[in-house]
Amino acid sequence: MTETIRVLVVDDEPQIRKLLRVSLGAESLQVIEAANAEAGLAALKQDKPDVMILDLGLPDADGLDLIPRIREISSVPIIVLSVRDDEGGKVRALDAGADDYLTKPFGIAELLARIRAALRHRLQASGSQPVIETGALRIDLTLRRVTLDGIELRLSRKEYAILAVLARHAGRVITQPQLLREVWGKVHEDDTQYLRVYIGQLRHKLGDDAAAPRYVVTEPGVGYRLKMP
Repeated sequence: MTETIRVLVVDDEPQIRKLLRVSLGAESLQVIEAANAEAGLAALKQDKPDVMILDLGLPDADGLDLIPRIREISSVPIIVLSVRDDEGGKVRALDAGADDYLTKPFGIAELLARIRAALRHRLQASGSQPVIETGALRIDLTLRRVTLDGIELRLSRKEYAILAVLARHAGRVITQPQLLREVWGKVHEDDTQYLRVYIGQLRHKLGDDAAAPRYVVTEPGVGYRLKMP
């Protein structure tokens, strides 16, 4: 994967956390661990995970009460992973804001499929297509994978982030301040020289020519856009 998917696991069982750390790590996912609700909220704010896997039986809070607190600060997809298998509990978790519910014991293959589905649904909810193709370039926003002529490109985190923003708005001009805000944060929205350096690096890896671009087009004095057929 070009950009590692970060999964926050909030579970008080060390064995479950170890299983997920090893199993998801083997699939190139980065696992962030928290053993209780407060540690989970802190990790959510600090690490900005792409997906959260949440146990309901936490030592300092019931997961059903934690879900609304999460939703106050984040739209991260939440997959509940619990021994509770009653229908009423599942309904309450989903109504509270969870995206999916998986009962322990569980299979890693099924969990991975549900993680992929959660990421796809998040993209679609934002109005983005999961996969963008233009010419020989293919950008899979769910798997964070970029290929050119079928060969996977190794992009840095920032290079991928820039390309992902352009892909989510494919064919439309994204201003330089907007790109800087989305990739680096609001305090860097005037660092246009910084952005030009990364655009140059990205173009180099795409084999793109700024004078006759196939993919990343410069709109002088405005910003950039991903060229579509």
